[in-house]
Formats: sequence, structure tokens, C-alpha cells
Amino acid sequence: MFDRLEITLLPRGARFAAQVRFWVNGEDVVAGAVHEGGRGPLAADVLPAGRPSPLRATSEGRRLELGEPECTGDCCGFLSVVVQRFMEVVQWSDWEVPWEGAHPAAPPPEFHFDAGQYDAEVARAEAGHWWGRR
Repeated sequence: MFDRLEITLLPRGARFAAQVRFWVNGEDVVAGAVHEGGRGPLAADVLPAGRPSPLRATSEGRRLELGEPECTGDCCGFLSVVVQRFMEVVQWSDWEVPWEGAHPAAPPPEFHFDAGQYDAEVARAEAGHWWGRR
């Protein structure tokens, strides 16, 4: 059974630009790993206008930053994952998580997505550049 990805956008606010959140199987991955006050990546970085999103999965695995704690990733580390396509499966694995005090947060589990559903969700998010308008 495959995991299911949903990409949502938090519109820009008074202090922050629009952010991306990743829901897997109905759970907010960023909130689960970086806790209250944590932020997802900026929409402009993950869903850049005029070019493919780094979320697109290829056969070559690459590490992507998906979130950071309230204190910023430069302080306590980022939530990041390796995204890689294996034929009809997209895998998120090898998580790195921010530190909480003297200990790292618990990493999310490895996720396996049906490549068709994953590609469709990334394309849907790429097409929805409403967050960039004023």
C-alpha cells in the first residue's frame, strides 16, 4: 500500500512569505517533526515560477529541505529528506531532523508514493501560483 502526498500552501503573512506544507496520509510532516512554531520551506523555493520544482523525483536521489524549527534551521538544523524515483515508486528516506535541546527530534518514517499520484500532486502544486500574487 502506498503513502499519499498532499501539498498545501500557507499564504504569506505579516512576518513570513508563503510556505509549503506536506501532508502524508493526512498528517502534517513538518509539524510532526519540527513541532509548534516550525515552518515549511518558502513556496518560491519549492514551487519556483517558470521552472520545475525540486520536489520532482528523478532516479538520482537528492536531499531537500522541507522545514525548520521556529529558531531557524541555521540554529538547530533543518528537516530534510532524500527524494528518489525507483521506476513507479517515489521514495522519501534518510531523514535529517532538527535538534531539540541536546537531542534530535524523532525522524518521520520512510515514505513510498505511487509515482503517478506523486507526479500529479507536484504538478497541481506547481500550477497553483496563487500564493505569489499580491
